[in-house]
Amino acid sequence: MAIRHQLIHSSPDQLWAVLRDGSRYGDWVVGTSSSRPAEGCWPEVGSSIRYTLRLGPKEFRGHTVVRLLDPPRALELEADSGPLGTARIAFDIRPWGDETLVVVDEHPLRGVGGRLHNAAVDALLQMRHRTMLKRLAGVVEATADGSVGAREASG
Repeated sequence: MAIRHQLIHSSPDQLWAVLRDGSRYGDWVVGTSSSRPAEGCWPEVGSSIRYTLRLGPKEFRGHTVVRLLDPPRALELEADSGPLGTARIAFDIRPWGDETLVVVDEHPLRGVGGRLHNAAVDALLQMRHRTMLKRLAGVVEATADGSVGAREASG
């Protein structure tokens, strides 16, 4: 499993404001070039967003479904990247004084990703999460400040 954490210099409510916006996942999820709500009312359990994922010159379309919603503590998603398979992505959200500690735990579930899951895959996920959580912190903090747009913050 790939587990990583990030201290975000904003409140849990400010983090949830970003997580609740299904159109903003492309601002902070590494590799995702765009996202938009698909089914249901994001982020209710069973709702989904659609996204475009770029891996080098290849483009994949996928969707992510909410499997567990427990604000302000947890959000669990199942991301389906088509031929790459699905992955469970769990966000553990903890108030940390005036800030927020986010712990992300991701592991492949089905398909090629699930069959080929090993320590090397976890190492790649760790690198991806480092960047993803840094972008998420930037988007949340910039949104809380009202100082810059989401794309600028995730830069």
